[in-house]
Amino acid sequence: MLNFILAPLVAALVAQIIKFFIKSNHTSFSWKNIMAYSGMPSSHAAMTVALTTMIGIQDGITKPAFAIALTFASITIRDAFGLRQQIGRQGKMINKLTKDLDEDNLLDDRYPHLLERVGHTPAQLTVGSILGVLVAVVISWF
Repeated sequence: MLNFILAPLVAALVAQIIKFFIKSNHTSFSWKNIMAYSGMPSSHAAMTVALTTMIGIQDGITKPAFAIALTFASITIRDAFGLRQQIGRQGKMINKLTKDLDEDNLLDDRYPHLLERVGHTPAQLTVGSILGVLVAVVISWF
């Protein structure tokens, strides 16, 4: 039972730590960046795929729990790519508009800077998914 909790948490933690060592993520170590929403690899994919894989290994792929986990992983990965990519684009555009209006002195300082890197690319999701499978397989051996 502990493996079903441990595998997703370890996969997400490993993914978040790896993000600091990949230069293209443009992140430095800080507690704020520990919970970063984007970057290589996707911790969302790693976590949900690790859970799905662990259920498949321990209970089999013909059980309802595997179908539920697979559905949950699919929705999470789809949202990390599609919906959150759109949120990032909107944040970028709103930040640009806010900057342009601020130059005209039409805004005060109450408008926070929105996150622009929120979603994941297909490569980030793929690597996160592979990481999730690997972590689940390793944990299942113990």
